[in-house]
Amino acid sequence: MRSTAASEMDYHRGQRTHSDKPIVSITNATFYRQHPSSTAQDAPSNPAIFPGLTFALPSASPNPQHWAIVGLSGTGKTTFFEILRGQHLCFPPTARSFPFLATPEIEQKDHRLRIPSRAIQYVGFAGKYAGSLRSGSTSGAYLSARYESRREDTDFTVLDYLTGNVDLNPAETEKGNSRNDATLQQVITDLNLGALVGMPVGNLSNGQTRRAKIAKALLDKPEVLLLDEPFMGLDPPTRKTLPPLLYNLAQAQAPRILLSLRPQDSLPGWITHVVLLGPELRVDYQGLKEEAPFRGQKRASRIKPFSHSSKEALELLEKAPPSPGEPIIRMQDVVVRYGDKTVLGNWQETIDGEIRHGLQWTVRRGERWGVFGPNGSGKTTLLSFICSDHPQSYSLPITLFSRSRLPSPGTPGISIFDLQSRIGHSSPEIHNFFPRQLSLRRTIESAWSDTFLSSPILTYERDVLVDTYLKWFEPELNPQYQTPERIQRIDNPLRSNRLRHGEEVLDFKPTDWAETLPFASLPFSAQRLALFLRALIKKPDLVVLDEAFSGMDAALRDKCLMFLTWGTNKLFRRIKTAQGKKLKIWKTPKAVYSRGLVERVEGLEERQALIVVSHVAEEVLGVVRDWLYLPEAEGGEKARFGRFEGPVEGFEGEWERIWGRGGEGKEDGKERDRKKKDRKKKDGKKKDGKKKDKKEEDGKKKDGKKKDGKKKDKKEKDSEEKDSEEKSKKMRRRKRKAGEEEEQER
Repeated sequence: MRSTAASEMDYHRGQRTHSDKPIVSITNATFYRQHPSSTAQDAPSNPAIFPGLTFALPSASPNPQHWAIVGLSGTGKTTFFEILRGQHLCFPPTARSFPFLATPEIEQKDHRLRIPSRAIQYVGFAGKYAGSLRSGSTSGAYLSARYESRREDTDFTVLDYLTGNVDLNPAETEKGNSRNDATLQQVITDLNLGALVGMPVGNLSNGQTRRAKIAKALLDKPEVLLLDEPFMGLDPPTRKTLPPLLYNLAQAQAPRILLSLRPQDSLPGWITHVVLLGPELRVDYQGLKEEAPFRGQKRASRIKPFSHSSKEALELLEKAPPSPGEPIIRMQDVVVRYGDKTVLGNWQETIDGEIRHGLQWTVRRGERWGVFGPNGSGKTTLLSFICSDHPQSYSLPITLFSRSRLPSPGTPGISIFDLQSRIGHSSPEIHNFFPRQLSLRRTIESAWSDTFLSSPILTYERDVLVDTYLKWFEPELNPQYQTPERIQRIDNPLRSNRLRHGEEVLDFKPTDWAETLPFASLPFSAQRLALFLRALIKKPDLVVLDEAFSGMDAALRDKCLMFLTWGTNKLFRRIKTAQGKKLKIWKTPKAVYSRGLVERVEGLEERQALIVVSHVAEEVLGVVRDWLYLPEAEGGEKARFGRFEGPVEGFEGEWERIWGRGGEGKEDGKERDRKKKDRKKKDGKKKDGKKKDKKEEDGKKKDGKKKDGKKKDKKEKDSEEKDSEEKSKKMRRRKRKAGEEEEQER
């Protein structure tokens, strides 16, 4: 029997080869989704993909190449990976080949690896590749189906998924799905899946699903593993542990790993080569990481805070927070269990001398909350109670808008339709369920419908509001949008859709393009944007944003944050500086409204409450003040509460404390906040004392200068008096001498 160490060697090194033939070889190739001789060749739907592409991935090298594909959303990162797996039409056909897969070495190892799609595995987390691990699990008509499926004993577990035991008839399971136990355990340990192996795959959170997908791909032992934005949606602890695991695999070339990343993502240190993708499906650079154009350059899409305000033009230190209104959400002693497993509220605490079990949480009108916690801590489950997707919302002590789901004597229960009309919700779950056949305009209008596919209730004012949202975000939503050229003069400005603003042109076109643009055809980030706008457009009493900005580029994310805070009253504008063009916040010109180009839309109102869930500080709105941290479900630690004194970007230490001190309680947090305020006051007194000392010193210097001036004046005056006296003496001597001479002559 082989030892565990030997099995681990198989896991990390067993697939290393010594062939000098490349796995993928592409030489001066151009790709198309449809044949270029078809009638659609001139249509925008069939553009040339990466024209003249040349790329090679070696099978073995004394200096291993570790590649990362970097590009904004919509530049073709996923399409690039699809080309590496043999998809899309190649012209000329012989320009793409897979030499290494045709060698006897591969035939001896596993003849199925001769197929590119088997040898080159893809793990994606966006668009059609997102969702649950269970086939068909997201095809239901309502979101609560995910939680109802927890009661089924026949649900496939994570272990079944990893071992390939997901067929209804195990006797017909495909040959070769057996797994080495030591290798399986090593993968489970490395990806922190030990506590999840017995859980149904439909119960996994978004971050847990990502880890399980990566584990399954590793167990299939491919030659190449393509990871499409693997760090998106992961909590900070997992984001720290995953790169070292990928590094070990990359070093052993078992398998060879290629990553796709966004410009704002941190590039792992072990990456040696990069491909930079540009607009219109082209490659701007490929080669060594050290020579890439982005090295040492500042990203203009990132808005850095000023000394006194955040990137959303908010004061870094809030003077007077708004007073909250009546409760919108009230949870008391909330504990969620499935059988003998507790997934939320597995703690107790003493409040006013009374022992309470589970979560105690109240959200009031006007409050802005952030909900944080590791993957699997119950954040999405918590939000399912608020949005009434969870079946247990009928039985637990939860009130929404001062009413429970079930009726009580004299008080009717709140219906699902009433809740949906008062809550705007955007989340990965909604993205997975949302019907792809709807048009973009219909997607946003569905905010006023009872279900995704039912007819919305529209008015003239709502039509105008949808037009404004589409015009404001057309550059990010319309794939055919072209940036207007700089203009010096506009003919007939009252009829023009354009307005010159400094060195940029604001272009507001009619929104006919959104009538026929399918939701499915949009890039992943544009789909997330459309669902974000859908959650905001009806100005609900409660806005719930569950990882709503995950997958967006930094520029689009910042624009969404600005829009949520200020509406159309502020915008970003590029200005020229000595270091190049930079973004700056400006007030929207009045002419935009006076000409009727768009209607004025206000940001988040004081009557509205906000709940934001995110693992990334940059995705937390600057208006968020209160926060709730949920611990790991089985850890036994209690939930923690705290408060930001201003935008989170001004309190980086507070963000680190949220994630770095999991055992700190509510009172400890308050004590730390109090000490922090005392330190600020003390620092302020020190600064005031230093200023006073500086003023006194400056005063002394000034007095010294005055004295020196007086001395100088006195010396000059004495000198002048002395000179005058000398002159008088000389005059008297001359007069005496003249008198004596006159006397002698007489």
